[in-house]
Amino acid sequence: MHITSIVLQVILGLGFLMFGSMKFGAQQMVDEFKRYGYGSGFRIFTGVVEIAAAILLIWGIWNSLGAVLGSLLVIGTMLGGIMTHIKLKDPASKMGMPIILLLLGIAVLLLNVNTVL
Repeated sequence: MHITSIVLQVILGLGFLMFGSMKFGAQQMVDEFKRYGYGSGFRIFTGVVEIAAAILLIWGIWNSLGAVLGSLLVIGTMLGGIMTHIKLKDPASKMGMPIILLLLGIAVLLLNVNTVL
C-alpha cells in the first residue's frame, strides 16, 4: 500500500463520512437538494452512497479492493454532482470541491487498481 494512497483515503473517508451524514437532515443539504430539483429520497440515497464510500475507503487501507470500490463510488458521486451543477448553470466556483474530490478519487483508484487486477 502506497503512503500517498493511505493519506488520500483517510482524507476522502473522513470527508465523505461527514458529507454523507449531512445528507440525512442538515438544513443546508435539504435546501440544496430542493434547489437541484431532487427529492428527499435521492438526498438520503446520496448520503448512504457517500457513507458506503467512506467505509470502503477506510477498509481499503488494509484491503486494496475496498480502496478501488470506494474510489469508484467517489468518482461516480462527484461526476453526478458536477453534472448537476452544469445542468443548473452554476458558476464554476460551485464546482471546485466536486472537481477536487473527483481528482482525489481518481488518484486513489490509479494507486490501487493494479493491486486488485
